[in-house]
Amino acid sequence: MNAPGYFPDQNPLPTMGMILGIDYGTKRVGVAVSDREQRYSSPLYNHQRQGIQGDERFFRKVVAEFRPVGFVVGLPLHMNGSESQKSSEARQFAQWLSQITGLPHTFQDERLTSYQAESLLMTTDFTKKQRKERMDKLAAQILLQAWLDRHGKPSEFPTLPPAEEGGGSVQDESSANNPTC
Repeated sequence: MNAPGYFPDQNPLPTMGMILGIDYGTKRVGVAVSDREQRYSSPLYNHQRQGIQGDERFFRKVVAEFRPVGFVVGLPLHMNGSESQKSSEARQFAQWLSQITGLPHTFQDERLTSYQAESLLMTTDFTKKQRKERMDKLAAQILLQAWLDRHGKPSEFPTLPPAEEGGGSVQDESSANNPTC
């Protein structure tokens, strides 16, 4: 068996530019987008499947609008890591996306992403209908963020030096002279 998250037919994606995350489904497809630096993802669309021509129009429009450099498609696996019939369908869908857009694709294990999305949405005050309207694009965001985290660049946030022994803390002048701060 391969290492978790490794899929032998993966295509390398460019390391800069927006990436679209795809949560494949037979009725709906969730779409998420990364930032250009490929650090963060955001939910984008829930696309109601409309047949091959309608789906092609939709994805061509999204690609024209966002100009992504590739796709990360969720690969539905059984809990033991083996592939399912849905895995085969997702692979075919990814290949089709690449054919109609000319963009490369790769895969991300999507086990439990729908469960995670549903769990997050259950903490909101959304109605059942509102949760359903957001579920697939949130699952797409979760799987895209997992891929970004695995392939990401190191953080550019500065790191603070370790605190000196003795537990001293840094205070600005106003708090140093005011014992109530």
